[in-house]
Amino acid sequence: MMTLLNMQPSPQPDRPALKLAERTEYWMPPQASTVAEELDWLFFLIYWVSLFSFFAVVGAMIYLIWKYKATSRAANEQPEPSTDHNTTLEITWSVIPLIAVIGIFVIGFKGFVNMRTPPKDAYEIHAIGQKWSWAFKYSNGQVSDEFHVPVDTNVRVLISSKDVLHAFWVPAFRVKQDAVPGRYTDVWFNANTAGEYVLECAEYCGTSHSDMLAKVVVHEPGGFDKWMDEKIKLEEAMPPAELGELEYGRQGCKVCHSIDGTRLTGPSFKGLFGKQETLVGGGTVTVDENYIRESINEPQAKVVAGYPPSMPTYKGQLSDKRIMGIVEYIKTLK
Repeated sequence: MMTLLNMQPSPQPDRPALKLAERTEYWMPPQASTVAEELDWLFFLIYWVSLFSFFAVVGAMIYLIWKYKATSRAANEQPEPSTDHNTTLEITWSVIPLIAVIGIFVIGFKGFVNMRTPPKDAYEIHAIGQKWSWAFKYSNGQVSDEFHVPVDTNVRVLISSKDVLHAFWVPAFRVKQDAVPGRYTDVWFNANTAGEYVLECAEYCGTSHSDMLAKVVVHEPGGFDKWMDEKIKLEEAMPPAELGELEYGRQGCKVCHSIDGTRLTGPSFKGLFGKQETLVGGGTVTVDENYIRESINEPQAKVVAGYPPSMPTYKGQLSDKRIMGIVEYIKTLK
């Protein structure tokens, strides 16, 4: 897999530096990708054509109602001969909309093909959705709960879900793609304006769907590699418990497991280590290092009574160092 270390941004045409406010369309999010302007143009074309058609049809209706209104009851009851159809008029109101629809289709299909065909040199990032958080895995194995990308670089996002249907949506990039359990989907973009944006889930996925957000950071040239280097050095020097606290946030553990005793979808981590837990089907288990490790890799093996078996497996996704970090973090939550 390709990396971004010492990688130069994809060649881009000369363009003036723009502030986000200058790239914002009326009623629309900032235009922060290479396809945003084209999509907005097509959107507003359809909008104005629809608006014109609406007022034209309604205006014609009002005019005809007024022109042919009955002047009296007697006049209204007099039968009038029916007129034949007007071939020229029928052809006109059929051909003109057909030309407009074909034109819109051609423009839209061209943009669709472009958006669904990622460049071969695209840098690949994995986006994993689960109730109710996102995790992003990079080519060097680093994982983050924030979505970091370099500016002016083609990026392909390989999307998956650990549980239910989600949707990867960055309004400023004008890209959206479902995250489907049991399969991969993908989307690509080229973010051309550095800054911070919001990634949202656009598919209702449960009670905390509206909280399934992630920060998107588009780095200036050289900033992405610098961020990655700093992240690697920080995690290598981090004590196990601090690394575990970091994983607790970015792996989505906080969504189901509180650290203050609050009952959520899963047992609270507060005072959990060393505790005797009753299991579904009978029996008990002591929460120790082996049980926590097993619960991360095989969460359905021993389910605590009173909680649903809804935790996804992290087998093969977390290194021994990260799992041990989570164990050590749980030990600190007395």
